[in-house]
This record gives sequence, C-alpha cells and structure tokens, in this order.
Amino acid sequence: MRTLSILGATGSIGRSTLDLAARHPDRFEVVALAAARDVEGMLGLCRRHRPALAVMADEGAAGALAAALRAESLAIEVARGDAGLVAAASAAETVVAGIVGAAGLPPVLAAAASGKRILLANKEALVCAGELLMAAVRAGGATLLPIDSEHNAIFQCLPDGHGRPPAGVRRLWLTASGGPFRGWSAGQLEGVSVEQAVAHPNWRMGPKISIDSATLMNKGLEVIEAHHLFGLPADAIRVLIHPQSTIHSLVEYADGSFLAQLGSADMRIPIAHALAWPERIESGAPVLDLAALARLDFAEPDTVAFPCLKLAYAALEAGRTAPAVLNAANEVAVAAFLNGRLRFPAIADVVNETLQRLGLSSATSLEAVLATDAEARALAGRLVDRGIAA
Repeated sequence: MRTLSILGATGSIGRSTLDLAARHPDRFEVVALAAARDVEGMLGLCRRHRPALAVMADEGAAGALAAALRAESLAIEVARGDAGLVAAASAAETVVAGIVGAAGLPPVLAAAASGKRILLANKEALVCAGELLMAAVRAGGATLLPIDSEHNAIFQCLPDGHGRPPAGVRRLWLTASGGPFRGWSAGQLEGVSVEQAVAHPNWRMGPKISIDSATLMNKGLEVIEAHHLFGLPADAIRVLIHPQSTIHSLVEYADGSFLAQLGSADMRIPIAHALAWPERIESGAPVLDLAALARLDFAEPDTVAFPCLKLAYAALEAGRTAPAVLNAANEVAVAAFLNGRLRFPAIADVVNETLQRLGLSSATSLEAVLATDAEARALAGRLVDRGIAA
C-alpha cells in the first residue's frame, strides 16, 4: 500500500491519478489533496476520497473549504498557502506534482529534500530550478519519475530503468501533435481566438497548457525538462511533429536503433506506469488498436510560425536564470491572451522581449529563482500593458 499526496488534485493530472487510485484501492491510499481555489471541486474529491489533509493555495478558498467540510461533519484537516502545500508534500510516501506554474516549486523541492517518490508533471520545477531540483533529489535520496507523456515515454525506452542514458544514446526525440494550428502560417495565426487555441485535437487539458501546446512553448519547456531529467545537451534533444499522438517519444541509439513508446492519448497510461513502477497495473485507458492505425506522420516543427520553441532552446543554451525568465514571461503572456488582452502571435513577442531586457543571474537558490520569476513577471506585465504587440 502506497500513500499518495496529490498536488493539483482538481486538475487533469490530479483527477487522472485519483481515477487510478480508485481502481486500485488495495495498492494506493490518498492521504493529502491540494488545489488552488476550486472549492467545489475539492469538496467533491474530499467526499469521495476522504484524505487526512486538504490544502488550498488561496487563503479565501481554504476558509470556504473548511466551512463546507465542517457543515458536512467531514473530519479533514485544512491547510493553506505555501506552507500548506509543503505540508501536503510531506504527508505521503508518493507525491504527485501536478500544480501548474511556479507555485509548484516549493513543495516539489521539499518532497525531494525529504526523499519522497515524486511523480512529476509540474514543468516549472525543472524549467525554473532544474539544477536545484536534481541536486535535491540526489541529496535527499528521492526518486523522480516523470509523468508527462513524452518524458515518461523516454524513461520507458531507456534500458537502465532509472532515467539516465547510457553511453550509446545518440538523441532523444520528443513528439508533438502540432496543436490546433499545425500547418498554419504566421499570417494565419494573427486573428485566432481563445476558443480555437484551447481546442487541442488529441488531448483534454487545461487552458494554460492547451495554449502552450498551440504555440509549441509546451514542447520547448519539455526540451528543458529533458535536459535536466536525462542529462543530455540541447543539441541531442529534438522535437518532431507527429499529429496522431500515438508515438509519445523516441530514443535514438548510436547503432541506428530507435526505441519508441506507443499508446492511446490518455494520461492515465504514464501516470499508471509511474505509480506502479517498476511494476505495471491496469490504467483503464483504451487499448491501442495497432491494426486500425492507418498511418503515422512526422514532420519538422515550423519555428517561423511558432517561434516559442526556438526561444526555449535559446534559454536553455543561455542557462543561469534564462529558463525561469522564459517560463514567467510565458505565463503572463498566456494569461493576457486568455483574457483577451494580447494577440496569439504576441505571446512569443512578450517572451522574447522579456528575455532580451532582463539580466540573468545564477540560479543558486530557491529564493534567487523566485526573485527572478517575480522580476520577469513584472516586466512581462508592463510589456503587455504598454501594448508591445497591439
């Protein structure tokens, strides 16, 4: 029986994990749930899963949840804010890190330092503080298992079972569906709507990650993640457009072999793999019908129409706090687009301008990373307000 703490419980990663826990009650016990501000969603999850601890990052939401739980006589402790998230990360043997954004950094680092088994979906923990996190994993004796479909696929295709490539690995290939605007030119992207941008053709995801998929920033962030997870340089990590989302990623070996992981477009598959690793369990996902696969297409990404991917590579090459700046500026720009304050192509403009204007420093501590994050957000916000791409 493994105890689970799920950070980002009301999101798609959290709900997929809870579905798996419910399918295997003899293997997993949910002891802590954490979310941002979705009180109704969290209340429903508390009714069903009865954790010992429920955490809301938002102070007001925590008070509302506590009152609702008291009204239903549910004896569940409620905590709030960053301290609550860290407490949730310490409450179980296995921590599922599904919080979106830099808010996920402190609890993930805390889990690493205390030697937890971490199922990582929070991109920002590696993008903003990859060196810090990997050092904390080593020092704390933690186990880090990626549950992004692409990184989990690479993990499964590496022979040592611990995520570090042997000498014979030549390149890692991250596949991308291309999002809803695959094949569109830069000119065609000028007038796209929020509704069009969040309509991912293959995956059901939240609005922020859906926009990142549409701009290809999501794939750029994954390149940075892969660098830290698997220890290969930027030029050995490539991106390939694969519209069917059937091959989730590949590992290319020096002898010319390629190993690929295939499966249905269902996040329960990589989560189930990491939950049970090194064993395997039933995920509930549809079984891939190989005979029904008419074709598997591949293409190079268009970095002219989708420059965010190129910006991510540049940030990785620049090092230091550049990836943290990239991530923070992107979050601000995406939020502005979702709120109707920025055109779709201007997301890349804001990110690029923030990277150009902000000085870099060494990412030697969580405090330094968070300070850079705050500075980049402020600058990106001013660029949006001034109509950099109006």
